[in-house]
Amino acid sequence: MSDDLIQRIITCIADSQKIPREKVTLDSSFEELGIDSLDGVNILFALENEFNINIPDEGVQGIRGVRQMVEALDKLLSGGADAGAVAQS
Repeated sequence: MSDDLIQRIITCIADSQKIPREKVTLDSSFEELGIDSLDGVNILFALENEFNINIPDEGVQGIRGVRQMVEALDKLLSGGADAGAVAQS
């Protein structure tokens, strides 16, 4: 995963949740950031807009932290094995 991808995802999470950027790290869990399931939906919308993709809910249901989100999007954007969970717009 590239540093650019990591930074874009962290920025989306921070901006969509109005969390100071420096509080969001690759190892942050959504729980410690105070992100609940409704917030997660808002993050998905922000990521869909940032990367111009459509992310089905079932593709990210088990994601509980920033690192998991980055890894999932990295696989999906690079056409990896889980690419079926995301349809390019």
